[in-house]
Amino acid sequence: MDFQIWQYFFITTLVVSLSPGPGAIAAMGVGLNHGFRRGQVVAFGLALGVWTQLLVVGVGLGALLATSETAFSVIKWIGAAYLVWLGIQQWRSPASPITEEQATGNQAATADPVHLRRSLFLRGWMVNALNPKGTVFLLAVMPQFIVPDQALAPQYLTIAATFGVVECCVMTGYVALASKVLGLLREPNQIRWMNRSFGSLFIAAGLFLASFKRAA
Repeated sequence: MDFQIWQYFFITTLVVSLSPGPGAIAAMGVGLNHGFRRGQVVAFGLALGVWTQLLVVGVGLGALLATSETAFSVIKWIGAAYLVWLGIQQWRSPASPITEEQATGNQAATADPVHLRRSLFLRGWMVNALNPKGTVFLLAVMPQFIVPDQALAPQYLTIAATFGVVECCVMTGYVALASKVLGLLREPNQIRWMNRSFGSLFIAAGLFLASFKRAA
């Protein structure tokens, strides 16, 4: 891939990753409830979700989602329902301040169960993978950065690596930002308000995804 084309793709990817969406909400929600060290694993899951989307587009399944109303609707409603479910879970999160050990990931003071990491990783993956809007977006945008008369495999690998790394770094920043905000919250009412705010954003994102229609 030509370096100038890569620069344009990098800027596009950075803007997309920074824009508010389910991924950013998920990263900040996890940072709010689990701190940076515990919550950072969600960023890896979100990056894997992006790679899953790229794989779907790359093997041609994205075209099916773009042309088949049934396939698109099934994935859309599953993704929307999952976001609403995450919103309800966020609403119900305990309104207790995070401890310094949880925020810094001090293993001697606070255990970090493997199942929690797996759960947060899976959450991140599902948020990005179950988003047909992302697939349609990639179908529309990615071909603009592909040079047909050059080898396709290196170009796809460059795109995947760039998108994955940018998404992971940006989402890690969102986790860190939320965990810092959480460190300033000590009153249960403040934490409850934050949990409900993020929960409402999840539900709103789910409803927005449910209303999304593929282009005719």
